[in-house]
Amino acid sequence: MKKLRAKILGTGRYLPEKVLTNADLEKIVDTSDEWIRTRTGIEQRRIAGENQASSDLAIEAAKMALENAKVKAEELDAIFTCTCTPDMFFPSVSCLVQAALGAKKAPAMDISAACSGFIYGLATAKSFIESGQSKKILVIGVDTLSKLTNWKDRSTCVLFGDGAGAAIISAEEGESGILSVYMRADGSEANILKVPAGGSKQPTTPEMIENNLNKIHMNGPEVYKLAVIKMVEAAKKALEIAGVNSRDLKLIIPHQANLRIIDSVAKRLDIQENATFVNVQKYGNMSSATTIIALDEAQREGRIQRGDLVELVAFGAGLTWGASVIRW
Repeated sequence: MKKLRAKILGTGRYLPEKVLTNADLEKIVDTSDEWIRTRTGIEQRRIAGENQASSDLAIEAAKMALENAKVKAEELDAIFTCTCTPDMFFPSVSCLVQAALGAKKAPAMDISAACSGFIYGLATAKSFIESGQSKKILVIGVDTLSKLTNWKDRSTCVLFGDGAGAAIISAEEGESGILSVYMRADGSEANILKVPAGGSKQPTTPEMIENNLNKIHMNGPEVYKLAVIKMVEAAKKALEIAGVNSRDLKLIIPHQANLRIIDSVAKRLDIQENATFVNVQKYGNMSSATTIIALDEAQREGRIQRGDLVELVAFGAGLTWGASVIRW
């Protein structure tokens, strides 16, 4: 019997309707379009509505992925939602998605690895499929970071946006599929990117809210430095595990946090010209949703063809980082 490989059958994405441009930000915080673009490459981002939660975005992306893969929700054997902005502590976003889709036989759980979430989700799905436990899995990357953004902090509020992407992973024969996944973490650096309050360590109080401790706090220079180092490490390790080299890649899809980080990573990897996919200018940093939304856009734009090698690589709070090599 041939070994079954975890293959991406279809993808989907959902972006909220509201667009927040740099010009809009100029009206609410001391910044400028030039300052934002030169430091981040971001021109605009999508913002979820007041009544839109992460599950709402995830459900729409999941529906699109199911349609693209020609798979019915009832066929799903598992649902993994990668998010650091769940609707609530519990139940999980995955359970809410499961109910909305009618995927009654699918166990559901969330994976919290911040911006690296979708890579961690792919690794989990790959393991479930290769072990024979599941045949069809829905993996979602979704975050609504606007809900955790301090709109008075110009160093962070310009960076983040909201969105959701989804993929149907299936047990299939053949050469296509997820060839490798590499993941690492370093909790000793947890303090450089965090939301201090709102959890069991510092439950939300009026004082916490007044001091914006329930919002994102980031040491930008440290995050930048480590993001480049760790994403390059992850990209190289995943390629090594897959038995291919960077020149074989048709496309590399880095976490879309900052254009300078993306460029620095690309320069340190010996990849083909025009092999880096970038959409950070349109959406900003959507955390776990960035790599899967970019993958969905890339394949729909014809940037990826059957048999092409693609690599996803990400870095996020935790600290977490990882990469995955996929043969399309």
